[in-house]
Amino acid sequence: MTFGGIVCYNLYKKIVRKAFAMRLDKFVSSQRNDISRSMVRELCRKGQVTVNGKVAKAADAKVSENDIVAVKGVEICYKKFVYIMMNKPQGVVCSTRDGESKTVLELVPPEMFREGLFPAGRLDKDTEGFVLLTDDGALAHRMLSPKTHVPKTYFVRLRDPWQENYAQAFAEGMTIDGGEKCLPAEFSASVNCPDECTVVLHEGKYHQVKRMFEKLGNKVVFLKRIKIGELPLDPDLPLGSCLEIMHKDVERLLTAKSFKCK
Repeated sequence: MTFGGIVCYNLYKKIVRKAFAMRLDKFVSSQRNDISRSMVRELCRKGQVTVNGKVAKAADAKVSENDIVAVKGVEICYKKFVYIMMNKPQGVVCSTRDGESKTVLELVPPEMFREGLFPAGRLDKDTEGFVLLTDDGALAHRMLSPKTHVPKTYFVRLRDPWQENYAQAFAEGMTIDGGEKCLPAEFSASVNCPDECTVVLHEGKYHQVKRMFEKLGNKVVFLKRIKIGELPLDPDLPLGSCLEIMHKDVERLLTAKSFKCK
């Protein structure tokens, strides 16, 4: 690298660092839910916090996302946002707080939890499956926007065997109780089980899957969301458990096959 290149690179690093410019105590507490800002100050006084291998003298020192910060020798990797896949069990509500039932946030293990987490979309209390938890409001908005039509795939078990006319009824976009018109949806019957099927929705009306089958004279007895966009629920993820989604998979949440509203 030439001298001029080195100067430009160092200038670039300074600009990036200045643009980020987060206090050390805020940096640590934003990434570690178990360490408060006051605890960071105390840890600094004890010499237990390092930045790029050097002991941090003050908790209000400015750091960048590229700095290597460690507490008691454990490195803290900066993540602007987190994305968590949860396999929600029945009886748990998709809310940040509820006076009666357990919420999805209460199931997040301490090492994954951080302030600002919320469920991106809802899943009925008695429905199992894929719920995305994140603190990325922009991504959640893109996912939930009616203009996006992010598909959501459900496994369904019915009271009565499915009928041959179901696929056409879903594809045409049925009108359910209350006069609500549904977008075209996809119905796929199980080859081996006459009472099982999968449904792909491109919207999220209240109790929509259940109401659509009720319109057809049937009843849903078990419902599980198994995919959002093109990202499937990990089949090995136990009920009530969480898995952090890697950045390379985040965009799959917004991926949809060709779909046109009628």
